[in-house]
Amino acid sequence: MSAVTIQDLQIILTQPLNQRLIVVKLITSEPGLRGLGCATFTQRFHAVHALLEKHLKPLLIGRDVSRIEDIWQTMMVNGYWRNGPVVNNAISGVDMALWDIKGKMAKMPVYQLLGGKSREAAAVYVHANGDTISEVMDNAQQLLESGYRHLRLHMGGYGGKHPNLVHPDGVPSGAYYDPRAYVRNMLKMLETARDTLGDEVELLHDIHERLHPVDAMAFAKALEPVNLFFLEDALAPEDLDWFERIRAHTTTRLAMGELFVHPLEWRTLVERRLIDFIRMHISAIGGITPARNAAILAQAYGIRTAWHGPHDVSPVGHAANLHLDVWAPNFGIQEWCRFPDLVYEMFPGMPEVRNGYMYPNDQPGLGIEIDEALAAKYPCIDEVITWTQTRLPDGTPVRP
Repeated sequence: MSAVTIQDLQIILTQPLNQRLIVVKLITSEPGLRGLGCATFTQRFHAVHALLEKHLKPLLIGRDVSRIEDIWQTMMVNGYWRNGPVVNNAISGVDMALWDIKGKMAKMPVYQLLGGKSREAAAVYVHANGDTISEVMDNAQQLLESGYRHLRLHMGGYGGKHPNLVHPDGVPSGAYYDPRAYVRNMLKMLETARDTLGDEVELLHDIHERLHPVDAMAFAKALEPVNLFFLEDALAPEDLDWFERIRAHTTTRLAMGELFVHPLEWRTLVERRLIDFIRMHISAIGGITPARNAAILAQAYGIRTAWHGPHDVSPVGHAANLHLDVWAPNFGIQEWCRFPDLVYEMFPGMPEVRNGYMYPNDQPGLGIEIDEALAAKYPCIDEVITWTQTRLPDGTPVRP
């Protein structure tokens, strides 16, 4: 039997909401057989598009679709320099599409190819936001009434909003915040949430690397009575050595990995048991293939998965998350962003969420498609990203 090969690589760009989504479609030599993958790097979508079109597409045409590992390794090293978010997202689009194709050829969902189900559905957490404590509590109550039991709470956006910021004259525009005020305000909000919502609700919070390491350590310690399900991204990837100190001083459970792009970033934390959950953005690390390997490594050290799942993961990426979730014996929780009806219409086969659980369908491959005509009605819009232009009150630029 002749090999099924890649005949074409097509790139679908669409923006049904605020985030620009990148979906890769691989066309094979087998009539009607195609696969979809997520390559979404919403802030740098043009760069990913160019890499796919100008570099990976010529490399891939004619290759055997069954050789996922071989193709992944070849894509990773073909440019010599490797492990960056643009390269990894482009590779991810191809990798997920190849897994989608393999599942369709085997007439099995991807989770079966990984080893089969460890659970019927994946528990999810959702976001309760607001500008005041009372708004956050009201939104949290609504989510609880909808059946969710894991809530990530935020107030005033990342870094919080503080009405009394005092700037020097002539500071540039930017997304300003006060880290010290953030600690005070978030601690009060989370303490109120525990008192208001009760002990049965699982609460989560994301620092989003907005604090100096010593302040993050004190914040994690102060949150111990709140008993969070986890505290996310307490540190930036550049400050990973601080995790040993945080782990030594607090029992608050820690999740890390949203900005990771290199396996050494999570391998060290896992092997030293310095975190409790890995939560990488799967397309940013290169797709299903490296995520499967990371989950297996984490299982050996008793660490659970909590893959990144915001609106700037395409529905194809969310489907890939879910296949990993129902397979991995060390699954912990899945972030879920609650897409509106338009996105469900654009991506038939979207995962279904009921009573706080996300269920896969039993279709072969990733089980998701895209309505390209509808996607084309929502083209990507160029913009200068503002929320990442973060600054301290005196105007100092800092990491978002």
